[in-house]
Amino acid sequence: MRSLCAFFVPTAVALGGVVAMASAQAADPMKVGFMYIGPAGGAGWSHAHELARQEVQKKFGNKVETIFVENVAENDAERVTRDLAAQGAKVIFGGAFPFMNGMHRVARDFPKVAFEHATGFKGAPNLGLYDIRTYEGACLNGTIAGHMSKSNTIGVVAPVPIPEIVRNINAFTLCARAVNPKVQTRLLWVNTFYDPPKEAEAAKTLINQGADVLMQNTDSPAPLQVAKERGAYGFGWDTDMSQWGGAQQLAAARLDWSGYYSKVVGEVLAGTWKPGNVWLGMKDGAIHYDHFSAKLPANVRKAVEQRGKDIASGKQPVFAGTVRDQSGKVRISGAELPDADKLQMNWLVEGVIGNLPR
Repeated sequence: MRSLCAFFVPTAVALGGVVAMASAQAADPMKVGFMYIGPAGGAGWSHAHELARQEVQKKFGNKVETIFVENVAENDAERVTRDLAAQGAKVIFGGAFPFMNGMHRVARDFPKVAFEHATGFKGAPNLGLYDIRTYEGACLNGTIAGHMSKSNTIGVVAPVPIPEIVRNINAFTLCARAVNPKVQTRLLWVNTFYDPPKEAEAAKTLINQGADVLMQNTDSPAPLQVAKERGAYGFGWDTDMSQWGGAQQLAAARLDWSGYYSKVVGEVLAGTWKPGNVWLGMKDGAIHYDHFSAKLPANVRKAVEQRGKDIASGKQPVFAGTVRDQSGKVRISGAELPDADKLQMNWLVEGVIGNLPR
């Protein structure tokens, strides 16, 4: 299931199914490793990281050799990280939350390697953290869903109950109810980030429960395919998925990791890299909201584009004003919720039908 691929200009030599590249340059290229939780091709979270890897290779040319391992399971993250480091990778990017503990352990054993982990919270002297505010894209999905739902029921196919996912569910719901207070969000957990059959079944169940607009926080386009088949609407999540959803994809919230990856690689090449804790958003160009459907009315497109501008400028943050949880308790009042609280979000907003697994 996993594949290890190397990409750069010089001559390729096949060794036991693994592609090794022999540099024609006097100086060997710096190896840069990437780990993905799902398949590199296709669509979704892992594909967004893969597109960014390709941009890094283009930008630095024969100065670097980028390699990746896809479909990495949580219980295999330490082994894969250790193997990349043993191969000589000077930078290793772990593109998923479940890789955190494994990367944290390996970083101690390779102090001269720069490790970067996406979405986690455990840092180290040579382990940096980075993330994208995906909840901003979820808010824009909600803005459209609130306008487009005829049943006043929208749905989310959710993977696992970590704060990142909870923020997205809440943002989707809040922004939908901001334009249509009658909307409710039905929630189904599939307990995996990538399992197309399970994602498809969850989407069918949500539609059977009355949802006519779906958002998935999982990695495959399966929920969008189901939406297309059943006459409902959906969104491209992390990448454009219109190849599978056609005009039923109302828009796409695309993640762009390339700027950050290029920055880190450039710093490691220059010997100036230091681990940090970075959270990028629309204002940084890390989220592109586009690929609008021809079925999206002009007034709805105008509304969502304006909301996007207001998020990027800070004029209208997602988590601000009066926000209540499912029990009616006020969780946010007035000013924008501090990032520290967003990062620990473990409650669902009013309007969500479903629970957080314990």
